Amino acid sequence: MRNNDSATTGLLAGVVAFLIWGLAPLYFNQLQDMPAAEILAHRSIWSLGLALIILLFIRKLPDLIATLQDGKKMRMLALTTALIGSNWLVFIWAINNGHLLDGSLGYYINPLINIILGVLFLGEKLRRLQWLAVALASIGIAYELWQFGRVPVIALFVAGTFALYGLVRKRAPVDSLTGLTIEILYMLPVALIYLVWSDSPTSNLLSNSWELNGLLVLAGPITLIPLLLFTIAARRLNLSSLGFLQYIGPSLMLVVATQALGEPFSEGKLTTFMFVWLGLALYSIDALAQKRKLHLQGKATL
Repeated sequence: MRNNDSATTGLLAGVVAFLIWGLAPLYFNQLQDMPAAEILAHRSIWSLGLALIILLFIRKLPDLIATLQDGKKMRMLALTTALIGSNWLVFIWAINNGHLLDGSLGYYINPLINIILGVLFLGEKLRRLQWLAVALASIGIAYELWQFGRVPVIALFVAGTFALYGLVRKRAPVDSLTGLTIEILYMLPVALIYLVWSDSPTSNLLSNSWELNGLLVLAGPITLIPLLLFTIAARRLNLSSLGFLQYIGPSLMLVVATQALGEPFSEGKLTTFMFVWLGLALYSIDALAQKRKLHLQGKATL
């Protein structure tokens, strides 16, 4: 019974986390008159304040201090800061400049990029269906290049930076909240310098309306709450279940982009998505088959 309760809690936490990530573009679109860099600066500041409060509440400030004194971990987290910071910046820019569909495509591609990175950096070998999944996604990207004369740079950048972020964080043994807090600490000086020197009329909080300042402060919980929920889900669910949940985010982004933000979903764009979706379907089938195989092997050894 306890295992069932734990799995239910993990499932609920995972669904809510990906719902927040999928609907977050609606929030960032409310700030579309602000430069993406300014939104990122506020996201860093308010996220840091909330992260420190949570670490104090759960008594993990000693872990933060210990990590700050570990040179190797700090160097790894400097790299992850560059990756996640650039990912956030480009994604925010994409939302507010009519390219959320590209962001959605990027997060659909992300699991397939993870497969490639596993081969290149972790010595993993691709199974037949995994090769086919990657090939189908590649065909979709090639089709967009042929149809529109351009590579989907935003989608590939979002997918690539997030996949690399996950890879590097795996090699930095720091829990998610402590690591994110340090990443935001790295961003803080840049954020403060930007706001002090920016000529943006909204960079001075004292001259803003309380409604706008309230939206800016909200960047803190929108950043941290889904991450904490995802951590809860990751501890309670197996990887295949978590993998299926991750499709909630880009699917909601697709709906938000086309139905709420009015981005056109052309036939050419649909074709690109179809190839990626087919690739993800094969990826999911392979994951389920592998899970079943390992389960049967485990039962056979009992």
